[in-house]
Amino acid sequence: MSNTGYFQYNMRTVIHSGYGAIVRIPALLQGLGARRVLLISDPGLKAVGVVDRVLDCFDSWHSGNMPVIAGVYTDIPPDAHSSAVNQCAAYAREIAADAILAVGGGSVMDASKAVKYALHHQLLNVAEALQSGIRVESWPAAQHSGIPHLTVPTTAGTGAEGSNGSVIFNDEAGIKGGIVAPYLDADIAVLDAQLTLGLPPGLTASTGMDALTHALEGIASPNANPFTDAHCMISAQLIERYLPRAVADGQDVEARSQMLSASCMAVNGYLAGLNATPVHNCAHAFGALFHIPHGDANGVFLPIVMEALPELYIPHAQRLAQALNIQQNDKNGAELLEVVITRIRALQQEIGCATDLKRWEVSADRLEEIVMAVATDPIAVFFPIPPEKIAEITLKAIG
Repeated sequence: MSNTGYFQYNMRTVIHSGYGAIVRIPALLQGLGARRVLLISDPGLKAVGVVDRVLDCFDSWHSGNMPVIAGVYTDIPPDAHSSAVNQCAAYAREIAADAILAVGGGSVMDASKAVKYALHHQLLNVAEALQSGIRVESWPAAQHSGIPHLTVPTTAGTGAEGSNGSVIFNDEAGIKGGIVAPYLDADIAVLDAQLTLGLPPGLTASTGMDALTHALEGIASPNANPFTDAHCMISAQLIERYLPRAVADGQDVEARSQMLSASCMAVNGYLAGLNATPVHNCAHAFGALFHIPHGDANGVFLPIVMEALPELYIPHAQRLAQALNIQQNDKNGAELLEVVITRIRALQQEIGCATDLKRWEVSADRLEEIVMAVATDPIAVFFPIPPEKIAEITLKAIG
């Protein structure tokens, strides 16, 4: 928050939440004025039938006024690459699509936003928007694209279905970049727990830790305000309660539904207060170097970074403890931070998520390269981590 107390809070995406809510997608797109819809997803969701389940919703409508699926693009890779965004945008132009329907996890959601941005700004190469690493736009210079955009998350982690940020791996620079802009977010997000039932425990755990990282980094942000806290605090409390249940039982509808809500709220609060975000700084850099899934990286680094940078987190320790449903018992800030970190590590053990980087064969031999990658990651500008601290965090994460 500024010295004057001024802040801005955006949440433009309309949320439709409920088991079976995907049946409403055609009517919702019609309400947005869509006629020819491009469905964007990934190969895995196509293979397991999720894409077809969404397509079936259109087959049940026979009104001539309903939008049609003009094309399906399912070649979005993990850590959406700028080349894939360019190919998808070219396909959208080829089929004369006038609307976007994104079905998937964070990579698909981020890619769909980047496709919309490329179409709106007539970019043949979205990397042009990522030349400075992260592109931040503001209203009124940034205006609505006029492209109807509906998102359907299949994981509860990134919350990208309702956020105005898009993280893209810039193929040309070899780093993760991003675009943050008003109206980049979808018009409507449909949260339907049936599409997340049966998600493997490991993926449930890693995506859940991504959501928790959004929530806790939002609380510890220098730009935190009552609106960001409202989303980040409640989302963290929901994750602490329901993530273990979702991991333990893939068919637990209540846990899956609560995690979808928590994920969507967490990233909105995180981005609205975007400032110091050292956990994401490390996760982005290591993800680009070693292709570590983003949720796994955040899950590993969350307690390690909090322990290494107490000066950032101690002033927020009371709120962090409240966010994790911890009884405070008159502890001071440093003591509370220790309890918070202990609770996060206990949660890691309970859900079985990654606690170090051993499986990705990260070696201390590359320490100099790692320090440079973390220090030069685009979001490092908000809170530069000293090189000796990057080395300390790295060695602990290597295990």
